[in-house]
Amino acid sequence: MPVERIHIEQFITLAAEHPVIDVRSPGEYNHAHLPEAHSMPLFTDEERKIVGTSYKQRSREVAIKDGVDFFGPKMRAMIEQTENIIAVHSEKSKESKIILIYCWRGGMRSGAVSWLLDLYGFKVYTLIGGYKKFRNHVLDIFKIPLRFHVLGGYTGSGKTELLLALKKHNEAVIDLEGIASHKGSAFGNIGLPTQPSQEMFENILALSLQNAMKANKPIWLEDESQRIGHINIPKDLWTTMRNSPVFFLDIPFEERLKYIVQEYGKLDKEQLIAAIERIKQKLGGQNAQPAIEYLQTDNFLESFRILLKYYDKFYQRSLHNRENINSLLHCIECKSITTENTRPLLAHAQKTYSPI
Repeated sequence: MPVERIHIEQFITLAAEHPVIDVRSPGEYNHAHLPEAHSMPLFTDEERKIVGTSYKQRSREVAIKDGVDFFGPKMRAMIEQTENIIAVHSEKSKESKIILIYCWRGGMRSGAVSWLLDLYGFKVYTLIGGYKKFRNHVLDIFKIPLRFHVLGGYTGSGKTELLLALKKHNEAVIDLEGIASHKGSAFGNIGLPTQPSQEMFENILALSLQNAMKANKPIWLEDESQRIGHINIPKDLWTTMRNSPVFFLDIPFEERLKYIVQEYGKLDKEQLIAAIERIKQKLGGQNAQPAIEYLQTDNFLESFRILLKYYDKFYQRSLHNRENINSLLHCIECKSITTENTRPLLAHAQKTYSPI
């Protein structure tokens, strides 16, 4: 079973069913990688530096010899690690011997490991152009003029829950905040995992978009600022979002306030206060200090009332700071926050925009 070198489109298709191994160094992998790829580095970060120095300062042949010195003692462990990886994926894949491998450019590192695994008896595919080619593919996806339905609404409108409900209705959905591991406000990362790197966010987002495109429907996503925590929505994608129809959930202030108290009232109080301190200048001292004092006395309702008014003004400016907003904006009045709001939302979207 000879090793097959395949292009990015086929590689991604096979990756949906079979395990993928990233043989780059730990530092490269930890910065960003193909979603769900397993790290099995041919070289450590230090070994990679040594081999690279040999290549530049001495010769290709010396670099290969240095690489073999590092590679040789790891061969058995790499075979056994691959067996373990495939065993975990065996339920997902009927072809239990198939493995996909990539390195930075599809060169010597993936070539060496694929040779070893092919020799042992695995069916191996390697990515032509390596991770660098995958990154080009990611950036190309963001340039596609995708058809979005943007779900708008003031803070506390339950938009994330509504996106999940839309997914259950077999709609194409992208959860930007879920991918970014951040809810978008100054309080957005409290209680959530560390955000991914910008590059990793883009990798996950691109493949999520590619998968959503298969439904041949408009893709629903939440109206966001371009920056979500320390992550930026790619410029090309952001431009498409800003020129897409916005379906705005108009929910009464008091309903949203109750929802916010339930969602954020259980978070660590000191972290909430620290978040208010970070936006103190924008919030204004006349608002920030009372909001903090209310929190200190466990009066979450009045503290969040101040904060919600601030975020309403912030979102109002962002909503209308786009071209053709009058033709893009569609308001849907909702009395409360419930997943049942999917019904008027979908009805309005279908009436306003014909299917693709």
